[in-house]
Amino acid sequence: MQPLIRAEAVTESGLVGDRYAYASNRRGPDYQLTLIELENIRAFEAATGHVLSADAPRRNIVTSGISLNALVGKRFRVGQVLAEGLELCEPCSLFRKRTYPETLRFFVGKGGLRARIAAGGVIAVGDAIRAEA
Repeated sequence: MQPLIRAEAVTESGLVGDRYAYASNRRGPDYQLTLIELENIRAFEAATGHVLSADAPRRNIVTSGISLNALVGKRFRVGQVLAEGLELCEPCSLFRKRTYPETLRFFVGKGGLRARIAAGGVIAVGDAIRAEA
């Protein structure tokens, strides 16, 4: 995984350069875009004493200041992109394997959001996330 300053999101596909941008690598539309809250990563560190880099959960976007769980079933914008929150992105055994055993239990309900890209565009570091009315 490589941190980027900006990325292009393709409608009904994914982020250019991401392995899930190719339909053959995705199990469904919920793998197009994934997000996680930085606050939950820091809470894990505080609770366990383990250092966890922001990219360790392997989500496409790390957010701050927004409750992603509230976006399940809703449309929202990230920069130019219109996305639809599909489901919570629960921790998996790969996340545990690549980090710490405690991640599997700690991140239940806090592992982020899986979303569909309804309208593509550019996403850049610092872009606001806002729910659609």
